[in-house]
Amino acid sequence: MTPTLDVLRSHRSIRKFTEQPILPEQLDAIMAAAQAAPSSSFLQASAIIRITDPALRQQVMALCGDQAYVGAAAEFWVFCADFHRHLQWVPEAQTGFAEQLLIGAIDTALMGQNSLIAAESLGLGGVFIGAVRNHPAELVTLLGLPKGVVPMFGLCIGHPDQDPEPKPRLPREMMFFENRYQTEQDPALMAAYDQAVLHYYQTRTGGNKSMTWTGQIGATLAKEARPYMLAFLHSQGYCLK
Repeated sequence: MTPTLDVLRSHRSIRKFTEQPILPEQLDAIMAAAQAAPSSSFLQASAIIRITDPALRQQVMALCGDQAYVGAAAEFWVFCADFHRHLQWVPEAQTGFAEQLLIGAIDTALMGQNSLIAAESLGLGGVFIGAVRNHPAELVTLLGLPKGVVPMFGLCIGHPDQDPEPKPRLPREMMFFENRYQTEQDPALMAAYDQAVLHYYQTRTGGNKSMTWTGQIGATLAKEARPYMLAFLHSQGYCLK
């Protein structure tokens, strides 16, 4: 094993942080790692808003469901897909296509993952915040995001004040296929995985949460999440064609 693989395999979401700040050289290293992520067609279709103003951070936290770690982490960044930059410098550029949303989302996700891996390699921890999409129109106004910029997710980064166990992942046989997608899967594998997830939640919460993976998926996918999203994307100039 290599140190890089050790960092990748030991990932845990950290939601409790100390008050210790992140050093400037650490921030610089994380930003450099983010920018080193691959970019489709070299479009570099992302922007990152670093929230340093305490009052603004509290407002953003409120829009993210008042998740305390959004306010407590040493750093909170909002990762955005960004095609405004392209129109700014090349006004005749053609935008609004659905494929561009995919490009922006993928580019931005890769930057986010690079950022977190870099932070973890420095002994820091973090957690991604999908709740920045809870009130996207309000967040656009709050952060002054122009048309062509869409908030995708947030990232808390800081010094960990907890040491949770890694979540058990799906059996490899259920995710890695050779040549063709495998539609028929072993029910026994899923049953065993459900028990592993149930044990994880019971242990992590002291028995306050008892849920299997399939139970969690059933609850999460019982209805449409964020039904306003397509209209919001249209308002920001995405998926128009």
